Amino acid sequence: MRVTMLLCDYCEAVNGKLYIMGGGWSVTGPTASPFGIAMQIQVPWDRANEQHTFRLELVDADGSPALVGEQPLVADGQFEVGRPPGMKPGTPLDFPVAFNFPPLQLPPGARYEWRLTVDGESHDDWRLTFSVRPAPGGPAGAAPGR
Repeated sequence: MRVTMLLCDYCEAVNGKLYIMGGGWSVTGPTASPFGIAMQIQVPWDRANEQHTFRLELVDADGSPALVGEQPLVADGQFEVGRPPGMKPGTPLDFPVAFNFPPLQLPPGARYEWRLTVDGESHDDWRLTFSVRPAPGGPAGAAPGR
């Protein structure tokens, strides 16, 4: 499978397309803002009409689950894509996915990574790394907000 992922302010998956607002950032905060993760999963032709599972989890700089309250932040589920009539054999099948999250209170100056697994498999490019700016009064030039 091939996956494209993007951090954004907000996203939607409608009628097979992704609609993204404020996309492409990798630094946020320190003031918490709502955010989204837009993903385009391309399912190979030979893996259509199969049930697939995914797991998207937030980890800290050490690779440990990032806790929100006392719980790790995880989004998981299942999907299946079918082959439309008339599609040429070998054509990958698109599955757009949009996740929106409420504001998270993450420590200023910290670094995090969203990691995706599909059917228990992961790749280096199925990760989204981002940093939280230092708190005001931190290093010179630090700007608040996204």
